[in-house]
Amino acid sequence: MKSNFKDKKGRKKIEFTFMKKEDLQEAVYQKLQGTRKQAKEVVDLIFDKIVEALKRGEEVSISGFGSFMVKKRAGRSGVNPRTGEKISIPPINVPKFKAGKTLKDAVK
Repeated sequence: MKSNFKDKKGRKKIEFTFMKKEDLQEAVYQKLQGTRKQAKEVVDLIFDKIVEALKRGEEVSISGFGSFMVKKRAGRSGVNPRTGEKISIPPINVPKFKAGKTLKDAVK
């Protein structure tokens, strides 16, 4: 899918192409020659399993592609931009992705 963004004066600012989940489902459908419903279930299952593993704190490593992991972001103090009041930002777990060598080489 192609997307264009414009600045405040209406000039083209950024143009890029991206793939959506539905595009992956369509690719699975085309490759497996099953039904679109089956393709959707396969793609959803893959994402669900990755999310479940990350929730358990496990790393998901896909050979040649990369690794998904959970990192803990430390708590810190911050400032509310509206009021200027100092606030405490609690620690939080965030998902991270590290690209594998094969993927890095493919996009050079």
